[in-house]
Amino acid sequence: MSHWTDAHCHLQDKYLTDWQAQGDATASLERAHAAGVNRVVVIGTGDQSSREALAITDLESPVEIYATVGLHPHAAADDLAPIIEMAGSGHPKLVGIGECGLDYYYDYSDRALQRVSFARQIGLAHEHDLALVIHARDAFPDLFDVLRSEGVPPRTVIHCFTGGPDDAIGCLELGADISISGIVTFKNAEALRDAAKLVPLERLHVETDAPFLAPIPHRGKPNEPAYVSLVGEYVAGIRGEDVELVRSTTAANTARLFGISSPTA
Repeated sequence: MSHWTDAHCHLQDKYLTDWQAQGDATASLERAHAAGVNRVVVIGTGDQSSREALAITDLESPVEIYATVGLHPHAAADDLAPIIEMAGSGHPKLVGIGECGLDYYYDYSDRALQRVSFARQIGLAHEHDLALVIHARDAFPDLFDVLRSEGVPPRTVIHCFTGGPDDAIGCLELGADISISGIVTFKNAEALRDAAKLVPLERLHVETDAPFLAPIPHRGKPNEPAYVSLVGEYVAGIRGEDVELVRSTTAANTARLFGISSPTA
C-alpha cells in the first residue's frame, strides 16, 4: 500500500550514526519509498540538527521531504537565536517549529528553563504561521498551562504521544492533534492504545520518530520511515478501521497540519 506519510522522523547523520542505522538519509529514503512512503517530515531538535533537517530537504529523492526547526526540551538552556533566525528564513520546505515542549521524565534541563523555551517557540509558530510540534513526557499539567498562557497555534500536534485517555482528551480539547508512534505496538502500552482508540480520525497522525522506537517486530533495532505503515496498520487494527482509510486520512491530516499540498492518493 503506497502513499504513507511519516509525520515525524530524524534522518540527520548524528542520529543515524548513534543508532548504527543502515546508511545515510538517502538510503533511508530509498527504503521508505520502496515500502510505500511518499512523504516525510524531518524534525529539528537544536541548532545543528535543524540546519541539517533543512539541508536534507534538498536531497534528490522520490520521497517528498519537509523540515522543522526547534529546540528540544533537553536542550532548553541552549541559545534560541539560531532557531529564531531559521524560523524567519522563509525556507520553502520549512513547515513547523519544534520539536519543543516539556520532558519531566528525564529532567535533563531545568523545568523553569523548559517552560520559557517552550513558550518562546510557541510564539515563533504564531509569528510565522507554522505548525507547532510538541514533545511531552510526564508533563501534561504544565504543558497545558503553558499552552493556555501562550495560546495554542491553530496547527499543533503532540508528537509520539505517550499519555493515557485523560491526557489525550486534554490535548484534543486544547485543539492539538495527536501523533502515534511505534510505542503503540509495545506490550506495556495499554493506556496508549486506549488513548489512540478515542482520538477522532481527522485529528490523528502516524509517525516513526526514527531512528528511535521501532515498532514490533523491529523493537530494539534502528527505526526508519519505511516502518510507518506498521504503525498505521496496527492503529487501524485496534481502532477497527480499514487500513486504507487510516492511511489516506492520516496522510491528509499531516498535509493539513504542515500546510503542504494534499496527497494525490
